[in-house]
Amino acid sequence: MTQTEPHSGKWLVLAAVCLAGIMMPLSFTAPGIAIPAISRDLGGSALALAWVVNGFILAFGSAVMAAGALADRFGRKRMFRNGIAAFGLLSLAQVFAPDLPSLIALRALQGVAAATAMAGGSASLAHAFDGKARTQAYSLLGTSFGVGLAFGPVWAGFLIEQFGWRAIFATSVLISVVVLAVGVPRMHESRDPGAKGVDVWGTVTFTGMLLLLTLGIMEGPQIGWTSPLVIGLLLGALALLAAFIQVERTHPRSMLDLSLFRNRRFLGAQALPFGTAFSFVVPLIILPIRFIGIEGYDPVRAGTMMIPLSAPMLVVPFLGALLTRWVSAAALCLTGFAISALALLWLALVPPGAPTGDFIWPLLLTGIGAGLPWGLMDDLAISVVPRERAGMATGFFATVRVAGESLSLAIVGAVLVGALQAGLATQLHGQPPLVPLANALAAADLPQAQALWPGVAHAQWLAIYGQAFQVMTLALAAMTALFGAVAYLTLRRAHAPQALAMPQPAVAQGNAGE
Repeated sequence: MTQTEPHSGKWLVLAAVCLAGIMMPLSFTAPGIAIPAISRDLGGSALALAWVVNGFILAFGSAVMAAGALADRFGRKRMFRNGIAAFGLLSLAQVFAPDLPSLIALRALQGVAAATAMAGGSASLAHAFDGKARTQAYSLLGTSFGVGLAFGPVWAGFLIEQFGWRAIFATSVLISVVVLAVGVPRMHESRDPGAKGVDVWGTVTFTGMLLLLTLGIMEGPQIGWTSPLVIGLLLGALALLAAFIQVERTHPRSMLDLSLFRNRRFLGAQALPFGTAFSFVVPLIILPIRFIGIEGYDPVRAGTMMIPLSAPMLVVPFLGALLTRWVSAAALCLTGFAISALALLWLALVPPGAPTGDFIWPLLLTGIGAGLPWGLMDDLAISVVPRERAGMATGFFATVRVAGESLSLAIVGAVLVGALQAGLATQLHGQPPLVPLANALAAADLPQAQALWPGVAHAQWLAIYGQAFQVMTLALAAMTALFGAVAYLTLRRAHAPQALAMPQPAVAQGNAGE
């Protein structure tokens, strides 16, 4: 985007990318609420139905860094346009999916399309905006991601109640059409002039590594962390990681510039999505399950209960970016994670069956705390690389964000299942089937638990679940505090509070006059 480009054109491009930014995480959270309705319509086991969500996450995380490298090579506008078009067409196909395997396959392909669109769209903003305007643009994009993640359950609950689960995917079709009609025609093409080919082996080894790691994490709680399959998957991921590093060291135009890992500020930016995953994304996924299965809320009310957690994402990320004029990014991130950690400790004290009002303040404070680093992450990750490699930096950061969400969900799921198994072994007499019972309770499926081990009072099931949920929430608070400390220690050496809005001359070109 040139300096003579009309001001309105820039902001229409930003609006289109932010609209896509809402749509992508909406596609991550909304189908989770729809799982019971999909099960009634298409059937399938609990593990198979989980792949409606897991397939999208796995495909997105595996493809997003490769998509960023391809955007540098073939053009950010082209990748954004093609990704949005494919996303919309695949959403339309999901509206008419005849069975569960078809839906899962379409969801995986949609994850690849989402990765393509977001890598191209986010990298395009680095060329459309400079300086403080770029900081504001990325904070708005971060807010868009938060809105999509947070209001997905609310929107899904409404659509399921009114029109059925297929309407969720029809929403993505409509948004895709708007983005293609309004934003794409006003984009200017940009690419890395030095890109001379695609890092095929880097793409293959990295994608394979993330695939095996994700599968290993997903299967660990189900079949045991010491099972040969899980150990083999994790060792295979480690071997492919070593191969990826070797490939990137020798490739003339690598998919990932490994020298970035010598930059403490870049490393600090990668810690932020892990912190927000534990403090915001995991509660966003876990709490609706509790509200529906344990508290007895309907889908609409369960989605509405997410508003205290999600509402701060409408304003706090943008305010956080504005505050970098006076307060360092490191201090803002530390403050935000500290607030979230304390709020999660408060949430851990809320027992099953508590009044609705007992959830509101802990959730509101958790959302406020997570919102501060949320609005700073994207610009921090991209401001330390040359603008022509913006696609690479965007792709890697998006990969870290999705990998952090997947990993945090797996870790927290393992903690919850382990705590449930311990509680079941302590409180139930005889030899109950611990793993099936723990899986049923983790999914808040009390009727299934009662069918597996009859004769247990409802209050006892709630007590077992409540104790395990408390352990899980304490783990969330601890991980949030840990990544907040890591982010502060690695980001605190920024030279001035405005470092976020002023790319360093040594690594970002074209801004000397800002």
